[in-house]
Amino acid sequence: TRTLGKMGKSLKNAIDPNDMCEQYGADTLRLYLMSMGPLDASRPWESKDVVGVHRFLQRVWRNIVDEDTGAVRLLADPAADETVRLLHRTIAGVREELDNLRFNTAIAKLIELNNHLTKLGGCPVDIAEPLVKMLAPLAPHAAEELWSKLGHADSVTYEAFPVADPALLVADTVEYPVQINGKVRSRVTVAADASNDAVQAAAMADDKVVAALAGATPKKVIVVAGRMVNIVA
Repeated sequence: TRTLGKMGKSLKNAIDPNDMCEQYGADTLRLYLMSMGPLDASRPWESKDVVGVHRFLQRVWRNIVDEDTGAVRLLADPAADETVRLLHRTIAGVREELDNLRFNTAIAKLIELNNHLTKLGGCPVDIAEPLVKMLAPLAPHAAEELWSKLGHADSVTYEAFPVADPALLVADTVEYPVQINGKVRSRVTVAADASNDAVQAAAMADDKVVAALAGATPKKVIVVAGRMVNIVA
């Protein structure tokens, strides 16, 4: 009797996928299940987390489509270099994650890109199509609708996945935290191919570093290439 009672309680609290689809849409349910973690890991169902995935899809939609008129609302100017580089890093990352069935991290990379677009106030005209192509394997219904609104008569299903430009995957700048006696006092950004001497010069010229040293001459300046600058005062 006790066992049957537990089973009855479990069934009572069970999630009906049809109810979730009716409330949030099939794409939201699909994305949530894939975002829960690696396929070989189990996690408890958290209905509140479904809302977060649903909001992601809503933001993607709003970055491309005007909710009031239903018309496409892309930013007219081409994307800036920073956005183009992020796009290509996302393409490379999402492709790798999908190839290895890591759907949760593929979704996370798309969320990062879309958050960037939201801060821009919308999606630049040259970013929309690759974004929708990347979304298609994960949220096919929304992607098909967006693809159609972008003016395509054929299905996005048969479109080739975007290809990342290797030249755009290499960072052109590097940010170095600057430590003084083990405590981070500032950060400096230099060219990715800057020499150690150039990195040291940038760190020593930084206003916060100058103020922290208060005229004292450092005993030692150690540059760890690509990682940090450590000043021993």
